[in-house]
Amino acid sequence: MAQKVVLKVLTMTDDKTKQKAIEAAADIFGVDSIAADMKEQKLTVIGLMDAVAVVKKLKKVGKVDLISVGPAKEEKKEEKKEENKEEKKEEKKEEKKEEEPKK
Repeated sequence: MAQKVVLKVLTMTDDKTKQKAIEAAADIFGVDSIAADMKEQKLTVIGLMDAVAVVKKLKKVGKVDLISVGPAKEEKKEEKKEENKEEKKEEKKEEKKEEEPKK
């Protein structure tokens, strides 16, 4: 299951340190996507990786604070889509059953 790790990289103040932080996170096995927010100094890493490994690797770039670790939001959307598909299928079956006696 993919997880989302949000970190605050306190040394990420310019494009050079931002690039170093992104490259360090990209080096980790299992990382799917990386998003950097310079304004809030946040780095969001999504994938099948160890959160401790991400922090350890980014500490080489500068001071890092771990903000949150949790499931990636994308999977929740997929689950909702699957539930909606199942509900629609059930509704169609019910409609077909109601139409058959009319004939």
